[in-house]
Amino acid sequence: MNRAVLILLTALAPISWGSTYVVATEFLPPDRPLFTAVMRALPAGLVLLALSRTLPRGVWWWKSAVLGALNIGAFFPLLFLSAYRLPGGVAAVIGSVGPLFVVALAALLLGERATLRTLLAATAAALGVSMVVLQAGAALDLLGVLAGVTSSAAMATGTVLTKRWGRPPGVGPLAVTGWQLTAGGLLIAPVAALVEGAPPALDGRALSGYAYLALVNTAVAYWLWFRGIGRLPATSVTLLGPLSPLTATVIGWAALGESLSPVQLLGMVIAFGATVSGQLAGARRHPSPSSPVVTAHAGTPSTSKHALRR
Repeated sequence: MNRAVLILLTALAPISWGSTYVVATEFLPPDRPLFTAVMRALPAGLVLLALSRTLPRGVWWWKSAVLGALNIGAFFPLLFLSAYRLPGGVAAVIGSVGPLFVVALAALLLGERATLRTLLAATAAALGVSMVVLQAGAALDLLGVLAGVTSSAAMATGTVLTKRWGRPPGVGPLAVTGWQLTAGGLLIAPVAALVEGAPPALDGRALSGYAYLALVNTAVAYWLWFRGIGRLPATSVTLLGPLSPLTATVIGWAALGESLSPVQLLGMVIAFGATVSGQLAGARRHPSPSSPVVTAHAGTPSTSKHALRR
């Protein structure tokens, strides 16, 4: 597959995640973030398992559990906790440093050399996102900051380990994505029951919202994301992440009537430029995409909406 097409398909994942906020606020019951996380991950995982009809074997039972915990089971709850405790888009800014985590881990575990261009692109992306989502008087909360940093670190570690471990011979990304989503959903479910109690009553509007989140926003999006990780440099994939808060901002402007200031528009240009630059840097190191290698290692308040990027 042409590298540009592969990048565009992978980019559809963070673009889809940018719609999470508007769906959560317009369709779903309020104040049930953990239940929403379960409804995103577990049905999506079970659907992909049914489609692939493949279960993990051998070491892939524990590898799938580890990846599911990092990419889904820990990431989702910590992301929502950060969003609830950090108004003003601070959670999104903390999340935007995720590419810097990936750059460091990719150099350590994958041997992907951290070039100056990649570091500048990751830094510029974080700067651009902060210009888009930060608002005057944004408050800091220690627990929220720790949750945000930990969620970014968890997703970054899961991204790099997904690349390092590849997938078993003869197993496609559909099955591996299903394993991770199911494992992550099963991890979140008891926590949701303990913290939030019984599931809320759901009407047709809520069911349609959860169906979208599970099938499009999670099953398809994470399949595209993990497929991209298998074929592109980890740093290139993670630098597509800023497309999520940018998409959320555009949707808020178009669908919810939110205004955009000149500073926000400039931030969008900087973040998008950093995303493009990151892909060009990856192209220089990897002229053409290769097949995945299997190695022996082998809703929240509007002020925090962009933290719901995945």
